[in-house]
Amino acid sequence: MKCPFCGEQSDRVIDSRSAAGGTAVRRRRECVACGGRFTTYEYIELSDLQVIKNDGKREEYNRGKLIKGMLLACTKRPISREAVEKVAEEIESHLFKAAKAEVSSRQIGEMAMERLRELDEVAYVRFASVYRQFKDKSEFINELKDLSDT
Repeated sequence: MKCPFCGEQSDRVIDSRSAAGGTAVRRRRECVACGGRFTTYEYIELSDLQVIKNDGKREEYNRGKLIKGMLLACTKRPISREAVEKVAEEIESHLFKAAKAEVSSRQIGEMAMERLRELDEVAYVRFASVYRQFKDKSEFINELKDLSDT
């Protein structure tokens, strides 16, 4: 494992424990060279899930992209990274239980919006504004009205 502080490839594991409801292993590591400590997570690679993008292209599912998009929507909101990762785990679990080889990016985006809506309305609106690519302020206002009606 490459140290994020100095780039050295030698480290030692200080602590290991189950994470994400048993679907991952959390390891606390210490760099042999600089002494910096960092955390890694190991996940089981369940299958080769392909995501069908809006333009029809296919790419391999990337957990990091989902988390990055949701974290961006949650910027300066009282939502922890752990909460966002839990949402990503729920979405992944649903996708892999469906046992399909392909899923549309639209389906993943809708699931993310649904869960963000429950977590934080501002984060939901931010995610929706990027995901749905509002063309003008009236589309944005309509989304806000729909949110206040529920």
